Amino acid sequence: METLSALGGWLWSPAGLSYLLVVLVGVGLLSGVPVILMIERWGSAWMQRRRGPNRVGPFGLMQPLSDALKMVFKEENIPAQAHKILFQLAPCLAVIPPILAFAAIPISGHLILDGTEVPVQVANINVGLLFVLAITSLHVYSVLAAGWASNNKFSLMGALRSSSQMISYEIAIGITVVSLVLTYGTLDLREIVKLQAHGSSLPMWGAGLQPLAFLILWISSFAETNRLPFDLPEGESELVAGYHTEYSGLKFGLFFLGEYVSMYLASAFLATLFFGGYNVPFVNEAMLREFWQNAAGVTLETAALLAVICQLISFVVKVFFFMWVFVWVRWTLPRFRYDQLMDLGWKMLLPLGIFNAIVTMVVSYYLNRGGRF
Repeated sequence: METLSALGGWLWSPAGLSYLLVVLVGVGLLSGVPVILMIERWGSAWMQRRRGPNRVGPFGLMQPLSDALKMVFKEENIPAQAHKILFQLAPCLAVIPPILAFAAIPISGHLILDGTEVPVQVANINVGLLFVLAITSLHVYSVLAAGWASNNKFSLMGALRSSSQMISYEIAIGITVVSLVLTYGTLDLREIVKLQAHGSSLPMWGAGLQPLAFLILWISSFAETNRLPFDLPEGESELVAGYHTEYSGLKFGLFFLGEYVSMYLASAFLATLFFGGYNVPFVNEAMLREFWQNAAGVTLETAALLAVICQLISFVVKVFFFMWVFVWVRWTLPRFRYDQLMDLGWKMLLPLGIFNAIVTMVVSYYLNRGGRF
């Protein structure tokens, strides 16, 4: 008991909180995938006026568990002509980058431990914006490795489609991020969240400050996660299943998991940059702490913990809003043709991103010169 008590005390300290957050964020992401799977199935059934999952468990709630068990125990086939190492490495590369990038996302405010304010974030990186973009760009290697290592023409064609698609839209994302850096003046995601808080120097959500940048990044997030109407790499009508045609069992499940974790990351990224992150609307962290101290008569440390819980709930609600839009769009819009997909990225989003960056630069220059920004 003394050992467990000492371990609990260490975890609830500035040194141990990071390790605790690694576990909590990892468990939250992995348990969030079955949740959004059920929402997607029920949402599609509701939109199509049919019954959703209702057989496995009460109200069909055990359907994701049934699917997971099927993938784990299903026989895996490795093509005889496949490159064995890359074939088995590709599914890991699909899952690890989005989970790793989530470390830089601030999920809540600050706890007070031993008299010190500790941010609720796995890794408080002062260039978190660049870190997320750099890590997520590694996802293209999993697609290329899967398509080439399978030694299958359908897989290779899907990999080429996906890589060209992701690189094209990453350019638009990069240009758009320039306008965000000019607006916020920092690459630190936690500072960006603070600037959108009530009572700060920029007390407005990023969607209001940069509506065009928000629109470009939102559209690009669909292309980056290969979701409809941008799921050309997995087009079953012409490519069977795209870059993971030859995958089955657990390896296919890892690709499936990686797609949904990437959707969570894109949703968290959009919420952080444009919707105030973990901030509760019209209330900042100090106001939350003061409210709990006055309403519940608790200490400052307990009030900080209750404020963190409120902010975490706010963050989760915003993330699930974007996740629901992913589902909504999937069952609403048809798939683009490939030329339409490329035209949208190169002829519309990229010029709009450049225009937005130039306008932001000019406005920032004149506001800075006038001492108002």
